[in-house]
Amino acid sequence: MKTCSLCGKQVEVDKYFSRKSVCPKCGGDLHICMNCRFFSERAHNKCSEPKADFQRTRDKANFCDYFSFAEREASSSDAAKSDAIKRLEDLFKK
Repeated sequence: MKTCSLCGKQVEVDKYFSRKSVCPKCGGDLHICMNCRFFSERAHNKCSEPKADFQRTRDKANFCDYFSFAEREASSSDAAKSDAIKRLEDLFKK
């Protein structure tokens, strides 16, 4: 499932997806480095595609020709996070 990296909500991307596409939930740009399958915090220029041009901002729409929307599972990480918070709160209840 495709998820918006800015708000974590699932988004539906159709064949008309463009650089100007925005998330229906938060209104953030979708054609951004943080939503791309090549985005990597550990890679040089934070992109694992060696031919891609440097992008100054990772959270704003860009013209990268190598953009490919990443498939991420937001629900499982969100569930794990909320479960960990609940267990921590239960630990310190009196």
